[in-house]
Amino acid sequence: MDDSEKVRGILRRYKTLAVVGLSAQWHRPSYFAAKYMQEHGYRVIPVNPGYDTILGERCYKSLRDIPEKVDVVDCFRKSSEIPALAEDAIAIGAKVLWMQLGVHNEAARARAEGAGLDVVENRCVKIEHGRFFGGLGWAGVNTKVISAKRASGR
Repeated sequence: MDDSEKVRGILRRYKTLAVVGLSAQWHRPSYFAAKYMQEHGYRVIPVNPGYDTILGERCYKSLRDIPEKVDVVDCFRKSSEIPALAEDAIAIGAKVLWMQLGVHNEAARARAEGAGLDVVENRCVKIEHGRFFGGLGWAGVNTKVISAKRASGR
């Protein structure tokens, strides 16, 4: 299913992301994606009980500890942890439950959508932002969306 317009609309409309599982280690995908989003005008709120601050922002132990409005809950967690995060996203009034690359959970998707949230699965916010708004080359990521190589069979 091509949900490109939905994803583009989410990235245009919502500017506050709570990044669950954000690491303070610069080489981790969560850090790279969050830094990119922060540098492209998004408010990034780190959620990780192991840190006090990440990327210059106060870090919270859980979604429910965040004292401000959150638009998108961006999940860098295992698929098995997503149902609890969906419940937290619903409880805090988030608009979107976003599961990063490789993360899927049908029950969490159904629960979040049933509560009125938009849901994105198996997508990276950084890659999707770059795809729609011109940042694919930023610090390099092989998205396999654009390639100089010919497709096999041509």
